[in-house]
Amino acid sequence: MLDQYLIIHKSILPEYYEKVLEARRLLEDGKLKDVSQAVRQVGISRSTYYKYKDYILEPTDISGGRKAVLSMMLTHEQGVLSALLIQISQARASVLTITQSLPIHGKASVTISLDISDLSVNMSELVEALSATAGVEQVRLLAVE
Repeated sequence: MLDQYLIIHKSILPEYYEKVLEARRLLEDGKLKDVSQAVRQVGISRSTYYKYKDYILEPTDISGGRKAVLSMMLTHEQGVLSALLIQISQARASVLTITQSLPIHGKASVTISLDISDLSVNMSELVEALSATAGVEQVRLLAVE
C-alpha cells in the first residue's frame, strides 16, 4: 500500500491539500465538532475535504514507525474481528485500542491503533493481509508514527 504514495514537497502542491490536513486535525483534536465548521474555518469546500481526506497523510517516519492507526469496514459476521486480530498478532503487532461502531446494514466501522515496533512484515504487507481476511473491507492506513 505504501508503494502507492509519493513524498512531495508541499510548496509545489495546491494550498487546499494542506487545508484538508488542517481541517482533519481540527476534527481529530476535538477543537471542532463537525466537518462544516472545520472546512469553513480553513477555507475549503466540503467536497474538497471529502475528496482528499483519506488520501493525504503526514508521514513522520513511515519506514521505522512505532504506532499505526488503521481504519476498516467489517461485515457483521461471527469471527471476523477475531480473524483480523489473529492476522495482527501473526504480524507481531500489538493492539493498543479498538473502536467499533454499531453494525448498520450488516457492516461496522472499526479503527485500530497498533504498536508496530516489533512488526515482522512491512506496513504494506500487513494492510494487504488484513484486506485479504474474509469479511474485512476498505482497509486504510490513517497514520504512522
